[in-house]
Amino acid sequence: MSARDFSGILGDKRRSGWNTAASCTKEMEYRAWKKQNGAGESIRTSLLGYGCMRFPTTPEGAIDEPRAEALLNAARDAGVNYFDTAYPYHGGQSEPFVGRVIAKWPRESFYLATKMPLWQCGSLEEAQHIFEEQLRRLGVEYIDFYLLHSLHAARYDRSFGFSCHDNAAGLEHILRDQPWDFCQLQYNYLDTDDRAEEISGDRGYQLTEELNIPLIIMEPIKGGTLANLPPEAEAPLRALRPEASDASWALRWVGSHRNVHVILSGMSAEDQLTDNLATFARFEPLTAAETAAVEQTAAFLHSRIKIGCTGCRYCMPCPMGVDIPDNFSIWNKLGMFGQPETIKHQWEARFPDAEKASHCVRCGKCEAACPQHLPIRNALAQLQQELDQL
Repeated sequence: MSARDFSGILGDKRRSGWNTAASCTKEMEYRAWKKQNGAGESIRTSLLGYGCMRFPTTPEGAIDEPRAEALLNAARDAGVNYFDTAYPYHGGQSEPFVGRVIAKWPRESFYLATKMPLWQCGSLEEAQHIFEEQLRRLGVEYIDFYLLHSLHAARYDRSFGFSCHDNAAGLEHILRDQPWDFCQLQYNYLDTDDRAEEISGDRGYQLTEELNIPLIIMEPIKGGTLANLPPEAEAPLRALRPEASDASWALRWVGSHRNVHVILSGMSAEDQLTDNLATFARFEPLTAAETAAVEQTAAFLHSRIKIGCTGCRYCMPCPMGVDIPDNFSIWNKLGMFGQPETIKHQWEARFPDAEKASHCVRCGKCEAACPQHLPIRNALAQLQQELDQL
């Protein structure tokens, strides 16, 4: 299935989604878009977009609907007009919940984004069925921004905006293949290099600018980790703006890039929404001195990485079932950010025992395959010891 095949799914619904009447306020920062073919009027999206993947939840794990609805309403009242959900978010409950909330709003007052779960589509007919289901779940006649979810080069070749979880080479393969209306990427000040896993970094951003493809950013705060920095890491930032939150620095860094049109933030609490709205009211791009301070913070965090694993997964599969890159990922988070209680919970409650480093038998197969020649066996033993002692 090619990406071109999806034009038949969206049809006139997709074209009608480029409305220009979404509401604005003087306090919110907005970015203007134009269609790739130059036709039609510009639209204006709030630079802050609401990501609907991390709503507050009840003790049972369901969406806390009264709190989440209040957050969405407060964001819209403050000028946020871009709301991003997806078919699988919150176990499939995000789209129906968002649909119930936006049913109370004028349809022309906001832009709605959702995504096609490519991993569930074996045919164009299955994609058609899912799309029609999404329209019913959301209770809308059209979707403004429709993305192919988690697109990377391998999935693209077997299968119009898209979200991408690939490195710069995979992203370039997709971007240059055909015209795109927009692209959604992971981008933050810590992941600027072209890593071997799912980060396209600065090169990915530069490609979208070079090809004039408007950009939506996800994970600007790296899953919340850049909102709670160790004191040594945030020192350069505090020296310039002692009152500014760590999260505001991460968001302003992303928003200072001219091709960024929307920055998604999954705001799960009232204080997060308040802080983000303050950041995007009378938005200020970073100055040269502030950019240097952010780079200093990033360099400090990188210096605390435990092992230079890029997640290329050439070491996999492990004969004993150890997920080597995932073990290293959580160990590196401990090194960079500290946060022992958070890491302990992730290690003990969310990381499968069968995939932990303790199952390593030191066969050496992984080290023979590692392109960086990392001391994987010794590192696995060390990380198991450190994480078990949290």
